[in-house]
Amino acid sequence: MPQDPTERRVVVTGPPRRAGRAFGYYRPRTEIDEQTTLGHTYVRSLMRIQLRAGLTVFAVLALLVGPLPLVFAAAPDARRLEWAVLGFGLYPPLVLLARWYVRRAERNERDFVRLVEDR
Repeated sequence: MPQDPTERRVVVTGPPRRAGRAFGYYRPRTEIDEQTTLGHTYVRSLMRIQLRAGLTVFAVLALLVGPLPLVFAAAPDARRLEWAVLGFGLYPPLVLLARWYVRRAERNERDFVRLVEDR
């Protein structure tokens, strides 16, 4: 049976009619990619947490190293003590502090990714 030329099928393609999210559906990654206010808040919270970790490390470092010139000035004849403290006594706390900071920063980023990925 031949088809009537007036009865042709037409396929229409185009953007979906419903713009926006489906009701009840929420994607933080989309908020960040589209740079919405909520996405900006997510990124700002991550940066605030990372800044807090960095300032904590700086404060501990300042409390650890800051008073050393006063201690060295109190004992002017103890040059060997100065080198021992600076060379050997200060190195392990600095390594531990750096290790803590890296672990903390990675944990913050992992938590952020978990929040954004909806896991």
